[in-house]
Amino acid sequence: MIERFYLKDYLSFKEVELNLASGLVVFTGPSGSGKSILMESILASVGGTSCDATLCESSVTWELDEEECGIESDDVNVFKHIKKEKSRYFINNQSLSKKAMSSVATKYLRHLSLKDFSDFQNENLLDILDDRIALKEKNIYNLREDFRRTYTEYHWTEHELKVIEDEERKIVELKEFAAFEIKKIVDVAPVVGEDEELLEIKKELSRKEKVLESIAQANEIFNYEHLVSSALENIDAQSSFFDDAMNELRAVFDGVQERFNALEDVDVEEVLNRIEELSGLKRRYGSIEEALAYKEQKSIELEKYENIEIQKHDLAQKYEKLSIEVENLAKKLTALRQKELPDFQKDLNTYLKNLYLREAKIEMKKIAYNKLGVDELSISLNGVALEKISTGEFNRLRLAVLALKSEFMNKNGGVLMLDEIDANLSGEESMSVARVLKQLSKHFQIFVISHQPQLTSMGEQHFLIYKDGTISKTKELNHDERVDEIARIISGENISYEAKNFAKELLEANTK
Repeated sequence: MIERFYLKDYLSFKEVELNLASGLVVFTGPSGSGKSILMESILASVGGTSCDATLCESSVTWELDEEECGIESDDVNVFKHIKKEKSRYFINNQSLSKKAMSSVATKYLRHLSLKDFSDFQNENLLDILDDRIALKEKNIYNLREDFRRTYTEYHWTEHELKVIEDEERKIVELKEFAAFEIKKIVDVAPVVGEDEELLEIKKELSRKEKVLESIAQANEIFNYEHLVSSALENIDAQSSFFDDAMNELRAVFDGVQERFNALEDVDVEEVLNRIEELSGLKRRYGSIEEALAYKEQKSIELEKYENIEIQKHDLAQKYEKLSIEVENLAKKLTALRQKELPDFQKDLNTYLKNLYLREAKIEMKKIAYNKLGVDELSISLNGVALEKISTGEFNRLRLAVLALKSEFMNKNGGVLMLDEIDANLSGEESMSVARVLKQLSKHFQIFVISHQPQLTSMGEQHFLIYKDGTISKTKELNHDERVDEIARIISGENISYEAKNFAKELLEANTK
């Protein structure tokens, strides 16, 4: 429920603070006093609409889904709309978009003055019907869950089978392509690191002649080695360092000579051709490693194509088995629903009769499998589709559906907002609407604007909206003040004795 609402600087309102009760909350007041503006600002505070108020804020007891909206839920969550240069929206002081705030709020708040078809959606109507069935057939919920689980597996199997059948139609081309791609890499037979080794060989071969020529020239130093040793001996100097250096130089030259001797048998053309082959793979796949990974991937695909007939056979058998199971479970659900449907329609029409509406007809037809079965419910009012009935009829029909649903509620259903739902109704019609709202108020917090005494007298909390000069103000009325306001609604500004007595009787009768 909405526990508190605060509004600042919006049209004729300067500042409003409402501490709101559960149940049926009624707003009344003379025409033009600002009732619809106030209702609009409450909606705006939770992202339901836009307004130019400096601030509108609602403190609610709704439990937030932290995973979905990214905001941690408190015992009381504060929804806030601030308008300065632009509108900004907050939940618990965390900024978010209007759309995101509205998405959170619409789970808990519905504005029945709008022609919203959500209460007539198939899933909602089937939930009401199945809740009624559960009073007689407790296993209906287990049956629904069995169907949902089996249907999910059936739907997945159907999808996988279709994928295989689509692949099968182009299997020859896919197999040929995979085999061709594999052969291109197998023919080259690359080895990781081979390209680096070949490039090193190429580099060595390209400088072989120059290196050997320079070593041959440098070998002249060894012809004078004995002269250096003799000179060192004559000056009584140790010659070991020189001997070591010359031996090390000789070893380096010998190593280079051996390395180049090993390349004597290397075919330069073969090396260059091999490098080009490997370069071709690298240009296509990025690296030797990636080429080998691609070959492995294609090998797996080829194996899959080879085994596709086996997979298809197994899936087809599974699909056939699941088709039978889904069909049998759907038939059981349909049978239970068809049995309960006449009573569902009868009870709906009892509410509609009390609401002074024509009879409704509920039809059930078979549709494609979905998670709820194969049944689709639709409602028409005296043969007229919902899209074509008046807004007043639509909202009273919607109240009747909500009333049926509320019979099975064991928790708070959220907030309903109604703007003059009893407008242009007779006293009896208004009283019928009031009784249904009174029943709904056991499960919903209901905000309603009314110009009729019957509905006004049913409220558990009553706010008067009035003008003080040009400023709109609100006041929560006590019992005696409510009597005066109901009498004003009955007889106008000049309250008659009869109107006041009738208001008192009406209020006392409806607040027992």
